[in-house]
Amino acid sequence: MFFMTISLFPKNIKLTIEYDGKDFNGWQKQPNKLNIQGTIEQAIKSITGEDVELNASGRTDAGVHALGQVANFKTNSQIPIEKFAIAINSRLKKSIVIKKAEEVDERFHSRLTCKKKTYRYVINNSEFSSAIYRNLETHIPQKLDINKMKEAVKYFEGEHDFKAFKASGTSSKSSVRTIYKARVYEMPNNRIYIELTGNGFLYNMVRIIAGTLVDVGLGKNKPEDIEKIINSKDRNFAGKTLQPNGLYLLNVEYE
Repeated sequence: MFFMTISLFPKNIKLTIEYDGKDFNGWQKQPNKLNIQGTIEQAIKSITGEDVELNASGRTDAGVHALGQVANFKTNSQIPIEKFAIAINSRLKKSIVIKKAEEVDERFHSRLTCKKKTYRYVINNSEFSSAIYRNLETHIPQKLDINKMKEAVKYFEGEHDFKAFKASGTSSKSSVRTIYKARVYEMPNNRIYIELTGNGFLYNMVRIIAGTLVDVGLGKNKPEDIEKIINSKDRNFAGKTLQPNGLYLLNVEYE
């Protein structure tokens, strides 16, 4: 057991978290299913003795990874802030790492005060899949025209109604979102990165956008067709939802 001393004034702790989503049923707590939120909350309880509620910037689905997820919780523990990440990591699986712990203003809320998020989708465009990285990327063996994809991705920038890129069952009242920056770039070893920075994303929106860009790369659609697909507001015109294992929550930005 670490520190059990109690403070009269709760502290608000912000965590920056990296995780491999392969072994988890997503972020959110679910009965009898291994999840990231519950795993971290148990680790915190083991060092503070407190039942805490961990608020994330957003949920990630089963198999989705994060390099910079942000979450916060309130605690009365007097563990020194510089020791918090070390203490929590000592109780976690190797597939979850607290990269940073910091005390923040009591009004900070990882989801409600979030201004921007950046997601990355990783495609392996080699002839064969990777035995090592198969759970960290999506394999598409057909050669993709990356120049066409670069041209197409720019149509996503700006404020749009992304209804055509919304999965069924989405609870969001509005499908209007703003994409501040959209990029496709080629990496060594036939890897392709798709990166989107926006003020928010609908359920499966990034994976559907990635699938739509793959259609452009395969020649099924032209780059200028993206504008028509957006304006259609019809899910049937967009590409398929790509697998979760290629998706990463890259970072979350606040004012």
